[in-house]
Amino acid sequence: MGRTFENRKQAMLKRSDRDAKAFARAGRQINMAVKAGGGDPDGNPALRRAMQNARAVNMPKDKVQAAIDKAMGLGDTADYQEVLYEGYGPHGSALLVETATDNPTRTVANIRFAFKKGGGNLGTAGSVSFMFDQLGVFRLSPEGVERDELELELIDDGLEDLLDGTDDDDTPQLVLRCARDDFGSLQAALEERGLQVVSSGFVWVPKNTLSLTDEQEEEVAALIERLEQDDDVQDVFHNLG
Repeated sequence: MGRTFENRKQAMLKRSDRDAKAFARAGRQINMAVKAGGGDPDGNPALRRAMQNARAVNMPKDKVQAAIDKAMGLGDTADYQEVLYEGYGPHGSALLVETATDNPTRTVANIRFAFKKGGGNLGTAGSVSFMFDQLGVFRLSPEGVERDELELELIDDGLEDLLDGTDDDDTPQLVLRCARDDFGSLQAALEERGLQVVSSGFVWVPKNTLSLTDEQEEEVAALIERLEQDDDVQDVFHNLG
């Protein structure tokens, strides 16, 4: 019984850490959106998207509002900026690390150290990103949605792919992809149709994938986990198949 309790406690602690990290990421997205376009979500599409993403990770409403207030100068006035780092991991793997930081000097030092400890090397701008395409992504609940009809309707609004997916709890979702330049038009089209977007954003998709052994993949995964533990890191993309 003691071991069962300890296992359960460890699982709860891991989930708590994961939630805290997700809330921090969402809060920084909100901060940058407010600084760029104001605190009214009706007139700020980026803020609407950031708030959707916050809801998707179950961030409490009071924390969402606190993040908006802070960004508007009613509290902590940290000024975050997005910085993309590029590098190579073990066995020739390519990694893109998206960050939101108020101190790029600190962040780049941490990212460089993580790459070194993980058997990789931090590269220069453009050294890895040419191997990826940046796409806009929207995730919807499939409930009440006529998939084929929706796909046809949204082609003129920039939809490139409509895929089946799931969230972290294996709940089914529809995943819509578009070119980065078509993100705004597709977002507007979804809002006009009254479709509830669960989350949205941008992802880096590799043009070609790399095949490694299970052992080699574990080494790359260990580096990715090390990078994701950094508070400034928002997301890590790779080219593993």
